[in-house]
Amino acid sequence: MKKIYLLILFLVINFGGLAIGSYLMNDGPTSVWYTSLNQAPWTPPGWVFGVAWTLIMICFSIYLTYLFTYRTSKFIIIIYSIALFLNVSWNYIFFNQNLVNIALFTIIALTLVILYFFISFGDEKLSKMKYLLLPYIIWLCIATSLNGYIAFNN
Repeated sequence: MKKIYLLILFLVINFGGLAIGSYLMNDGPTSVWYTSLNQAPWTPPGWVFGVAWTLIMICFSIYLTYLFTYRTSKFIIIIYSIALFLNVSWNYIFFNQNLVNIALFTIIALTLVILYFFISFGDEKLSKMKYLLLPYIIWLCIATSLNGYIAFNN
């Protein structure tokens, strides 16, 4: 029963974070600023972002459910809070404030935090669950390359 409550909690928090991030980016990908940028040739179509983030947050929520079932500490809560803050703030920094270079450092920091989860919390009880982080890690690598391309080519 505890796992169900934790899963619901993390789904609400993670998707809530996505909703706040979307709100903070205003027009975001449809803005004149963004559409006029020199974007990477490998930039996926807009619908891919919604599908990717939905899958990522479901997998991340399942991973966190197992992590918090077997290991709970203030330190883990702090690391998770940092990841959530970086994820939400990237939208605001990049799309709302148009601070492409700061956004690049933000997404690199987020990638490092998620990699930290993958490397540090993969003990015997979580050894298979940590692979639920792979969609997040892969997407962050793609997103970092997109942000980096814009930073270096505009």
